[in-house]
Amino acid sequence: MATEAIQPNPWMILPFGGLLAAIALGPLLALDGWRKHYPKVAGALAVVTLAYYFFGLHAPQRVWPVAHEYVSFLALIGSLYVVSGGIHLRIQGEATPRANVAFLLLGGLAANVLGTTGASMLLIRPWLRMNKYRVTAHHVVFFIFIVANVGGGLTPIGDPPLFLGYLNGVPFWWVARHAWPAWVVGMAILLGMFYLVDRHNYLRAPLPVRAAITQPPERWRLEGLFNLFFLAVLLAAVFVSHPVFLREGLMAGAAAGSWFTTDRRVHEANRFHWEPIKEVTILFAGIFATMIPALDWLQANAGSLGRPTAGSFYWGCGLLSSVLDNAPTYLAFLSAALGNRAGPGASLSPALATLPAGPAPGALLVTDSASAAILLAISISAVFFGGCTYLGNGPNFLIKSIADHQKVHTPTFLGYIGKFAVPFLVPMLVLVWLLFF
Repeated sequence: MATEAIQPNPWMILPFGGLLAAIALGPLLALDGWRKHYPKVAGALAVVTLAYYFFGLHAPQRVWPVAHEYVSFLALIGSLYVVSGGIHLRIQGEATPRANVAFLLLGGLAANVLGTTGASMLLIRPWLRMNKYRVTAHHVVFFIFIVANVGGGLTPIGDPPLFLGYLNGVPFWWVARHAWPAWVVGMAILLGMFYLVDRHNYLRAPLPVRAAITQPPERWRLEGLFNLFFLAVLLAAVFVSHPVFLREGLMAGAAAGSWFTTDRRVHEANRFHWEPIKEVTILFAGIFATMIPALDWLQANAGSLGRPTAGSFYWGCGLLSSVLDNAPTYLAFLSAALGNRAGPGASLSPALATLPAGPAPGALLVTDSASAAILLAISISAVFFGGCTYLGNGPNFLIKSIADHQKVHTPTFLGYIGKFAVPFLVPMLVLVWLLFF
């Protein structure tokens, strides 16, 4: 049955806002100080929020599910980081604009099979290597836009919000059948924008660099091929829900197996380092903790939304998915769409089938056009808007950390938004809204 909503004091959203501000401004104003002290900042703000729930609201039961979600998040992204770090794809030359567009398109398609996190972790290092002669910020950002977010918008495997929808009764192929036109439009716009930007970058490259790029490529080589077995274990583990922590145990076991069986030379070729996953572990611990009041306030006040349109769900869910983790944001807006709490026993409208007790994939039958439009708006926005900031989706920040560690220029938190998300991603989001909602 659905649980009673908790009504936190709106002022308790401030620690989450403070952490976002610190992540945005810390590296910009005092990079060395931020690198040294970010664990203290994230930890202190998390403690404030957790103390409020334990001793102010006396609601520790609200914290444990979030802690489980964080462990699951970390198990998935950490194990994929380790396993993908044991696979080395050698790519030489051919980093022309057309070849790059083809690579990003394949990466977006792969995200629907491997998940945005799996595809991102598997392909980001080859992507940086194949563009090593002229790699710059736009290569990293458009990879985040396409492979880490928009590309995975067709299947429940593709992105965590869609997987949660599947567990709450949305049929497996429902999103693909209804979202493919928006997916095609979004992907086409982003790939077209990337081609223009990358072609400009290519033409500005010095002649020796362009000559090196267009040399006949060496044969592609894949090392650490046996890690594809561990990758398959990770993908299978995603569908394991009981008993508690079995899924996370399988993921940890696959990561350990990969780490101890992979030749050190492969890790060295990939420039494997623990710092990126360490940074994600610490910062997202703070994010998961401090975002609890924001999500609870949203869920408690869902009824005050009245009878919003699919377009308002699109923008509301999307904008919050830009800064909150998009998976719980999807559930919060699904709750608002239900007019109740998202979960077993609820239905999207009186015309829909009632969900039985417990997750039942395929049980939610969307039969009226208004409800279908709202569900589609939530599904697309939670995935597409995840690329608006480094925090919108789990792999975004990890991609940035990997690129930073490999000395690739990446924009700051605010630079990412101002120089890339606003001029490139937002126009695509507006067009999708105008065409479909």
